[in-house]
Amino acid sequence: MGEHKRIGILTSGGDCSGLNAVIRAVVHCAVNTYGWEVLGIRQATLGLMARPPQATKLEIEQVDSLLTAGGTMLGTTNKGDPFAFPMPDGSLCDRSEEIIAGYHELNLDALIGIGGDGSLAILRRLAQQGGINLVGIPKTIDNDIGVTEHAIGFDTAVNIATEALDRLHFTAASHSRVMILEVMGRDAGHIAIAAGIAGGADVILIPEIPYTIDHICYKIKERQETGKNYCLIIVSEAVRTHDGEIVTMTNRLGQSRYGGIGEYLADQIIQRVGVETRVTVLGHIQRGGTASPLDRLVATAFGVAAVNLIAEGKYDRMVTWQNRQVLSVPITEAIAQYSAVDPNGTLVKTARGMGIYLGD
Repeated sequence: MGEHKRIGILTSGGDCSGLNAVIRAVVHCAVNTYGWEVLGIRQATLGLMARPPQATKLEIEQVDSLLTAGGTMLGTTNKGDPFAFPMPDGSLCDRSEEIIAGYHELNLDALIGIGGDGSLAILRRLAQQGGINLVGIPKTIDNDIGVTEHAIGFDTAVNIATEALDRLHFTAASHSRVMILEVMGRDAGHIAIAAGIAGGADVILIPEIPYTIDHICYKIKERQETGKNYCLIIVSEAVRTHDGEIVTMTNRLGQSRYGGIGEYLADQIIQRVGVETRVTVLGHIQRGGTASPLDRLVATAFGVAAVNLIAEGKYDRMVTWQNRQVLSVPITEAIAQYSAVDPNGTLVKTARGMGIYLGD
């Protein structure tokens, strides 16, 4: 089975469905195939920053039931850049060496980091600075990492948004309403367009394609004139107002986040068309719950492939799904390529071919 290794695994950034399936696959492959030891690092880089480092040896018995479990058994964080970490006194401190020291204190031979482009960029910088043998696995419900057709969490998020549209159909028709579904999508509209087509939306709004309120209202009136007394609209949270302004909401901690475009659209429609309009914001519901079969499949394949890369001594790479197979690319290539919805792509052509209003 070759040289014995001790490898670490962590989940970084926002959670999503499928993370536990990756952890399960890594442990199974590392232990059964190679006889290695796997340490699960708690709370991502915060676990390596702690003293002693917060890590737990993972056995097959611990992870075997995790295939369908949502979230991440290891915990995660999407706050605090370790190179400019916020301190209690309000200052920023570079704590990167503490994380690197934690990796070496655990006597790890390699580290598997599961994250989006932001997390992978930070992990790679740490790896280059501290001699960490890093392998990356892509996860993001936004599916906006350019070198992979699938990122963990995306398919489940689409399934949840599609189910929401399925349910909203009946209420919209029963009450002759316009129903607006606001979904996640930090900078890309992949969830909105995929769920919008699958869920039979009449209007799909994504940040990549501009729109006008007048055309949305025309679509609503057009449906009314043909005897269809309701309308379904799905909108990505990153869509701007028709004047180009970003819509954000401030939480109780004073943090500004995307959110509110659904209510903005509802107000505009009510003013111009006079039809009763309701808004549903899915929010973090899209991140949680049981992973879809496709997300479980991709997560398992990614976990096995990441362990195999370590066995081959191939580091500073990210696993990727391309053309029905798992490959790997340099992490620098993965984080450099951003994948927005192609305005001339297949899904846009499909939506327009179905008579869905998608913008101008």
